[in-house]
Amino acid sequence: MRIAVLGASGQTGHFLVSQALRQGHAVTAVVRNPDKLTVRHDNLQVAEADIFSADSLKSHFQGADVVVSCLGFSGSFFSGVTGYSRSMSAVIAAMREARVNRIIAMTSWYTDPDSGTQSPYLIRFLLLPLIRSVLSNMWEMEQDLRQVDDINWTVVRPPGLKNMPSSASEFLTHEGYFVPDEGGRPAGSAMGRGDVARFMLSLLNSNAWVKKGVAITTK
Repeated sequence: MRIAVLGASGQTGHFLVSQALRQGHAVTAVVRNPDKLTVRHDNLQVAEADIFSADSLKSHFQGADVVVSCLGFSGSFFSGVTGYSRSMSAVIAAMREARVNRIIAMTSWYTDPDSGTQSPYLIRFLLLPLIRSVLSNMWEMEQDLRQVDDINWTVVRPPGLKNMPSSASEFLTHEGYFVPDEGGRPAGSAMGRGDVARFMLSLLNSNAWVKKGVAITTK
């Protein structure tokens, strides 16, 4: 396939681009700073663009079968996070102009403000408050996508991320905001970025999670 990747120079994006190329896909890596992307390949095109501008993005989406977003935005104590919702608004507008109707986007476990009540104490009362501004804007982006009728979207929600390559581990999935164990509590707390990339690419030939959000982890 022809894949346009957003956030390709980030840690998860780097794994995704490398795996996509190994699988034989043609990749357009849409990045803010091309110097940060060290991968080189005959089937890779690196494009510099403003991710908040549909006009800047649309030419790089032309001919793509799917847009895959691994974009990430840091939280701040001084201002709210808006990058997820702002960039997705521009991406959807650009996809419409380029006539691309499939997007796979990464967010996180616990984007729903009420979904962390079953999480371990330290996550619930220490980690989640620290990253709530990030999760809140991910949640806003997810709600915006739910209003999109003309594009087939999938939101992939991993837990905490470790900078590890892909494995052969089996995926656990759940249509919700975390993957529950048999007792209904979160099953695990982290997975490798390479496995997140592996799961996202597995959706290229699947309609299983179209217009849905899926929480994932590995066994």
